[in-house]
Amino acid sequence: MKVLSKLISIVDQNPDSILVMRQQMEQRLPVHQHRKAQLLLVYGGIAYLQTGEKDFYIPSHHYIWIPKNYPHNLMFNTQDLYIINIYFPDKKADGFYDELGIYPVSNLLAEMLSFSDKWQGDYCKGSWEFEFLLTLKGVLAKENLKKFSIQLPTTDDKRLNAITDRFKNRLNENLSLDSIASQSGMSVRSLTRLFQTKLHITFVQYLKMLRIIRAMELIKDTDLNMTQIAYEIGYSNIAAFSNNFQQLTNMRPTEFKTK
Repeated sequence: MKVLSKLISIVDQNPDSILVMRQQMEQRLPVHQHRKAQLLLVYGGIAYLQTGEKDFYIPSHHYIWIPKNYPHNLMFNTQDLYIINIYFPDKKADGFYDELGIYPVSNLLAEMLSFSDKWQGDYCKGSWEFEFLLTLKGVLAKENLKKFSIQLPTTDDKRLNAITDRFKNRLNENLSLDSIASQSGMSVRSLTRLFQTKLHITFVQYLKMLRIIRAMELIKDTDLNMTQIAYEIGYSNIAAFSNNFQQLTNMRPTEFKTK
């Protein structure tokens, strides 16, 4: 694919530079990787980063750090989504920079990004822009922020994918392991084992994450209030919805809506 080849060429053509890109070139490209590490910042909606093992959900005012040579592809559906990509040289890294992770954009990081909001293109060692961006990168590991934890595991198991596809659009129903197993012609034990062996997660955990992901989409794309959203995704108790939302996103639904 020409677009993919062009992107990789642009990112990796100068291995020692820091590249700032504000175009949405990575959307819907096949799985690819870069020799540079990538800082991907999301504003105005939810982006979806797919890897071979998991789908990562990146809400507005969050960023994802993607280590060098990490296969991925990016998806998003909203037209008002704004993405900033900053690619950093292939330097020896450890700890924070070796792991893919999603974090909120702090006030400090937001100020640094605001200061550099007109920057675009390659910045080479020796320039003050390069040193500034290198400092920005260093800030990420020093903030010790809690990871955003919605990471939906994926599988190539056709049987399990067919089962999950059947209830993804029925989240407002009273879904239980017993009912899903019965509808799928399986025993509860067999379905439990299938989730654990193929997704390394329980049915309840998977369903909880699906519901919170759907809640984020409804908060972003509709005018429903929190009680309506809770019922829409299968919660009869607004407190339980709010607690589970905070558990997975590190914020209350009302805070997410404000952001």
